[in-house]
Amino acid sequence: MDTEEKLTVLGNAAKYDICASTAAPQRRPKDQNYIGSNAPAGICHSYTPDGRCVSLLKVLMTNSCKNDCKYCVNRVSNDFERTSFEPEELARIFMELYRRNYLEGIFLTSGVQKNATYTMERMIETLEILRFKYKYQGYVHLKALPHAPSNLIERGARLADRMSVNLESPNPKRLKQIAREKNFMLDLLQPINVIQKQIQKGLLKSGQTTQFVVGAAGETDAELLRTTSWLYKQKSMKRVYFSAFIPVDETPLSEAKPVPLLREHRLYQADWLMRFYYFDINELVLQNNQNLSLDVDPKMSYAIKNIDFFPLEINKAPFKALLKVPGIGPTSARRIYRARIENRLTNIAELKNMGVVVKRAKPFILINGKAQGDIKNIMTVKQLELFRSSTCLPAYAEAPLLLT
Repeated sequence: MDTEEKLTVLGNAAKYDICASTAAPQRRPKDQNYIGSNAPAGICHSYTPDGRCVSLLKVLMTNSCKNDCKYCVNRVSNDFERTSFEPEELARIFMELYRRNYLEGIFLTSGVQKNATYTMERMIETLEILRFKYKYQGYVHLKALPHAPSNLIERGARLADRMSVNLESPNPKRLKQIAREKNFMLDLLQPINVIQKQIQKGLLKSGQTTQFVVGAAGETDAELLRTTSWLYKQKSMKRVYFSAFIPVDETPLSEAKPVPLLREHRLYQADWLMRFYYFDINELVLQNNQNLSLDVDPKMSYAIKNIDFFPLEINKAPFKALLKVPGIGPTSARRIYRARIENRLTNIAELKNMGVVVKRAKPFILINGKAQGDIKNIMTVKQLELFRSSTCLPAYAEAPLLLT
């Protein structure tokens, strides 16, 4: 297999790892008269700390893997052609694409060929060739494999800008259902701990990330959000990615029901509330099945569940309270906070000019003591009853149930 064929195969195989990407499958409609396209196989996008969007070569070092994860197309029991890059070969093809201005960085991941040590050494050798032979100083995201030795993670941290370890499931019990040969504590959390230490030393300026395969092991949103919150608070996690489980042919879960993409979207919304809106995990509202509502977004769910907290006087509410109002985000909350230092806000048009989504915000705010809307105008009786019977994540949800 020549290098170009390898790039196609191993670029396509990397699409299931979303820890740094906005890559998506190519759409091929029957009608060829169309415009626009997604990134081709092997290309994804990520954002640097200064906010720039960069195009990355996203590729597996090899699609060979000794593991037998039930959801993964590269599992050892699958019968298909395996291939691998040589370190020099992958470094050379990346530099060719980089010099043509097709790429600005690389996201290097891999199956586990032979063992984690052997494969990680080949991945690190590739990066060393890029850094020292080709003098490449651009963006590198390196995947740390399960059970990767600490010394190799430390070497990788000196070469990469970001590293990641895919947890896949929120706790040991769930992981055993889809990847029996993996040990949650030793194979996954231990590398995360080592990466955290490198960040504390001042390495890996772009931090570390992880990924969950949502629904593959039957886990609830409550389990996912507990572990997510714990990772942010205790493990210096920069970002958690959620990937809705979609059955893949030739795997034991090929006949399983796919997880709705809306569920993935709701988890990202809840994640956003924890990261940027000062929501505590026990403020997130769950249905009786311990999942987020698919009908109403998490912020609106909170507002309806805590209707006694509203309406808020827009001229007096603290900054963090403003962020609880549907339709008000961090940017518009800061504008409101700054504007009212010198002047009182007097009408809804002023809020609209500040970026507030006034249609959502009206039922939950007062302007100079005057109500701007009614909650009944945006919610049906059925939805109101649903949230009266829903629950919030309990206060003990700050740590994952690692031993269950």
